[in-house]
Amino acid sequence: MSSLHGKPAGAGLLLALIGSVAFSGKAIIVKLAYRHGVDAVTLIMLRMLFALPLFALMAWWASRGKAGLSRQDWLGVLGLGFSGYYLASYLDFAALVYISASLERLILYLNPTVVMLLGWLMYRGRASFGQMLGMAVSYSGVMLVFGHEMNLDKASAASIGWGALLCVLSVFSYAIYLVYSGELVKRLGSLRLVGLATSVACIFCIAQYLLTRPMATVMSLDADVIWLSVLNATLCTAAPVLLVMMAIERIGASAAAQMGMVGPLSTILMGVLILDEPFNGWMIAGTALVMAGITVFSRSAPRQ
Repeated sequence: MSSLHGKPAGAGLLLALIGSVAFSGKAIIVKLAYRHGVDAVTLIMLRMLFALPLFALMAWWASRGKAGLSRQDWLGVLGLGFSGYYLASYLDFAALVYISASLERLILYLNPTVVMLLGWLMYRGRASFGQMLGMAVSYSGVMLVFGHEMNLDKASAASIGWGALLCVLSVFSYAIYLVYSGELVKRLGSLRLVGLATSVACIFCIAQYLLTRPMATVMSLDADVIWLSVLNATLCTAAPVLLVMMAIERIGASAAAQMGMVGPLSTILMGVLILDEPFNGWMIAGTALVMAGITVFSRSAPRQ
């Protein structure tokens, strides 16, 4: 099997696999950090603070020898950075206070369907039968797992519902980024746009903390929270971005996206082994429905 550039595709598939697993570990690290009493605003600030130098370096590297950004480009970067990486990340972190890492990953995995829904609303497109079937199957899988979690802890049902809503809003926020990023990607390139937009998001997260929390909060944090945030910023944030970009260069976006299916499975496995989250027939059935639905949905999308 050859890659896009005539080289063996094994390396590209491996890069995509490692990137998917590394990114899925984010929820596990966040849940571990919450055990130390840290709040979402502080935790996401630490993640972005440690990731900022890496993303700034990425933006600089991708910008070498290229023309500067116009005012319109900068406005686009600011808007996409706010929606795709700041707001979506903050809502996701806030959701993990209330719901399991497994449910969070299944909800986030619905992102392609939300992107398509926004596209239909904006451009009045039509859905194929396969797409509608895929959406129905995947959404039923999420509802199965969501309903089971609500039933397991009826005393916290309202909190679980709130967490699920925050996660859904995170999906919509990131979907807005994907829908509107097309033109900027063509002008700036994907790596340059990601580096700039994530750097902007880092600044937003740091500013949010400075405006809403006293500096003493950081000084009183447990050392484990700091190290977990360093791990989150490097292994689960910056590294997956680079790995997936490298994979796309070798095997294309479609094949790289297929490897992303490992993400929900790895999150569930790590959640069971590290966080002692429940693993039962309901979780297996819900996960299978979500993955099957997204597969049907993706394969039913019209060819460009």
